[in-house]
Amino acid sequence: MKLAIRTMMSLMLALATASAGAQGADPGDDKTVIFTPGDPDMAAATAQALASLDEFLALSAAPPSGTDRFKLKVKVRDGNVTEHFWVIPFRRTETGFAGILANQPEEVRNVVLGQNIEFTRDEISDWGYTSDGHQVGSFTVCVMFKKMSKEEADYMRDKYGFDC
Repeated sequence: MKLAIRTMMSLMLALATASAGAQGADPGDDKTVIFTPGDPDMAAATAQALASLDEFLALSAAPPSGTDRFKLKVKVRDGNVTEHFWVIPFRRTETGFAGILANQPEEVRNVVLGQNIEFTRDEISDWGYTSDGHQVGSFTVCVMFKKMSKEEADYMRDKYGFDC
């Protein structure tokens, strides 16, 4: 089983748009980074995100000045395949959460870009937002930088304010 985690255009979309959908994005520029299930770095990043999820959710409910682009990364399963997507924006529901899928699927076929999806806390794998132009959270993205070329990773750090 492959674990596909989205980056590049999906992250650019998550960072560059403040609107609900994926309008205007070119999904052809999307890049997938593959991790094996149980990858220790990805597992540690996910654990770090989940350990601070309550604080993030409280902050997103009453965003301080200078913060925006609050997002959750969720895992979507389709049979034996799992792919992770950013959901922007998201909201709480009676049974969990709902929001707009901000990435073009490559592995799973049961969701599409721009679809409103519902998910539970157990399906969240990361969170992030922008504070005064710098990325906060997005722990899994920092792990992805290790699998990118130096040029790709430097571009993402410089353009979108990552400090990792």
